[in-house]
Amino acid sequence: MISVLREAVDDILRYCIQMIPCMAVAGIAFFLLRPLRMRRLNRLGWLSPWPRELALFVFILFLAGLAGLTLFPSNLWSYVMQPNRYPEDVTFWSFYPTYPQIMERIDQLPQELPRIMTPFPYGLEWHFASYWFAFLFFGNICMFIPVGFFSALPWRKAHWWKSLCVGFFLSFFIEFVQFFINRGTDLDDLILNTLGALVGYWIYWLLRVLCPKQVSRFHCQSREGEVYHG
Repeated sequence: MISVLREAVDDILRYCIQMIPCMAVAGIAFFLLRPLRMRRLNRLGWLSPWPRELALFVFILFLAGLAGLTLFPSNLWSYVMQPNRYPEDVTFWSFYPTYPQIMERIDQLPQELPRIMTPFPYGLEWHFASYWFAFLFFGNICMFIPVGFFSALPWRKAHWWKSLCVGFFLSFFIEFVQFFINRGTDLDDLILNTLGALVGYWIYWLLRVLCPKQVSRFHCQSREGEVYHG
């Protein structure tokens, strides 16, 4: 059991490291664009308190890291961060499929579509046949918990179906892109990601019920102290 936990921690750390490049770019962009956003809120007569700014910052960083993990070919960031581990003829673009390969994948779509559109075609037990399959199963859920949570925390009129829609359409976009970069595309990921977003919303909902005053600190406030839930 300890060895499995150690392996899971190692895999999580490996993925977190691969998120860093995109997170760094997003962090810089956040601070560069922040004055524009503050001026807009000022014109509307609202202030964004530091808890809300922190929540937005963390959310932007996470989305950028998620993009780094899912919208690029497998092992690309491993190559970027440790190019010496790869043969000399391997370049950044070696990880992307060529145009003929993409067209071949599209031609195969009619044959692949039944598998892609069938939820859990091998049964749920297949996802627990090995450590790696189980890691991916729970990872697909946990990876979208922050999406559901942060899509509700600082925004106006948070509702479970809004977080569910954010999770669903974000996951759908990821699966669509992955089809063209030779990564796995299936309905399982879409279902698990959406479930994760819903779990994230219910965590937010529980906090709102238990600690309403603390949650309100993550909302915009007027100069008169009135809370604006946007």
